[in-house]
Amino acid sequence: MSIFLPIFPLKLVVFPHEKLNLHIFEPRYRQLINECEKEGIPFGIVPYLDGKVSDVGTEVELIEVANRYDDGKMDIKTIGKRIFKIDQIYKEVEGKLYSGADVEIMSFTSDSDLFLNVEILKNVSLLHKVLDIRVEAPKSPSDFITFDIAHLVGFNLIQELEFLSIQEETDRQKIMLAHLLKLIPMAEEMSELQKRAKLNGHFKNEIPPLDF
Repeated sequence: MSIFLPIFPLKLVVFPHEKLNLHIFEPRYRQLINECEKEGIPFGIVPYLDGKVSDVGTEVELIEVANRYDDGKMDIKTIGKRIFKIDQIYKEVEGKLYSGADVEIMSFTSDSDLFLNVEILKNVSLLHKVLDIRVEAPKSPSDFITFDIAHLVGFNLIQELEFLSIQEETDRQKIMLAHLLKLIPMAEEMSELQKRAKLNGHFKNEIPPLDF
């Protein structure tokens, strides 16, 4: 069964449980947020890629309007809820400035393989060490599902969108771990190249082989 959602296209992917702060300035989205606040309704954030909206997005709940400005702009706090697939999109909604869509809510599982989470955390830590990234990651393998850390593993926007569409948690774990195992050697190589580039022009104290 489909439901109607106001649609907010953005060049980003929102995952379930993710907290997202936004600055709202366009009149159509100011109207959308004002209605969500007044009526207690959710809206949908849909990734906008290559000049078109995706057919998969995330239902988002307005937590609060943190700031309002004299010109009508606002800062809001939201949280990602359910994943949906668009059945029909409406660029114009009668009496509204914003767009909307009929959507089908997609189910997704959260039951994970603890061993895979151990490996994922270990490799996330290694990737961040290689890239000198200081971001707080989960402390325990039982404290997260893959959606919670999907922004921390080096996915590009297209990969994040594909990841959002995977319904089984164990499938997401395997894909995330394979991605990390492929990305880390590339990151290590790039880090080594950067170190070598910094040494160019410096006097090097290299010891020649004794047997040559």
